[in-house]
Amino acid sequence: MSTIRVLLADDHAVLRAGLRLLVNHQQDMEVVAEAGTFGEAIRLAKITKPDVITLDLTMPDGNGIDRIEQICRECPTTRVLVLTMHDDPAYLRASLSAGASGYVVKQAADTELLGAIRAVHDGRAFVDLDLRGPRSQAALALTRDQADTGVDPLSDRERLVLERLAQGHTNQAIAEQLDLSVKTIESYRARLLKKLGLRSRADIIRYAAETGLLTRRISNTAAGSSAGHCSPRMQ
Repeated sequence: MSTIRVLLADDHAVLRAGLRLLVNHQQDMEVVAEAGTFGEAIRLAKITKPDVITLDLTMPDGNGIDRIEQICRECPTTRVLVLTMHDDPAYLRASLSAGASGYVVKQAADTELLGAIRAVHDGRAFVDLDLRGPRSQAALALTRDQADTGVDPLSDRERLVLERLAQGHTNQAIAEQLDLSVKTIESYRARLLKKLGLRSRADIIRYAAETGLLTRRISNTAAGSSAGHCSPRMQ
C-alpha cells in the first residue's frame, strides 16, 4: 500500500497539531510538511512534492483562491483539498473553479476529512457541503442572476452536456447528439461536476431544477420554434 504524503497548510498551530496526529495515525498517510502561510506552503510543496495539500482559505499573506491556482500551476502533481471554516457554496465554487480537487469544512468529522484526502489522492472530487441548506439556496439564487447576466462558470459545451444529463440522457446518447466521443462527454461531465461542486446525476437534476436551467431551455426552444413557425417536437 502506497503512503499518501500530506502537507498541512493552516495558520493555527494548534489545529495543525491535531491534524498531524490524525493523519499520522493512519497506516496509509503521513504528514511531510506543515505551513502557516500561503508562501510557506508553496515553498514547501515544491520541495516535498506532497500528494495532497490541505489548504485553509484564510491566512495572513494573501487570497486563498488565487493561491490554489498558483499551487496547481507550480505543483501539478499535488492535489489541493480546501479545509476551511467557510461553509458558503460561493467559496466552494470559486475553489473548485480555481483547481481544488476537494472542499471540506472544519466542522466536518475526522472520518470525512480522511475520506476526502483519500478521494482526492485517487483523482476523485470530494465535497463536504450540504447543497440543500439555506446558504446554498442563496448561492443558487446568485447563480440564477449570473446566468441571466451572462456570467457562467461553465463553457457552452459543458452547459449543453449538463442540460442533457439533467434531462436523463446517457453519455452515449449525448455523444451521438453532439457528434462527440463518449470519452469526451465523460470529460465534460467530470469538469462540470467539479466546477459546480456536484457529485451525482441526482445532484445535477436538483441543480438544474433549482437554478431554472431546464425551464429556461424549454422556454427558449419554444420561442425559437414559434419564430420559425414550426411546431415543437419531443426529442
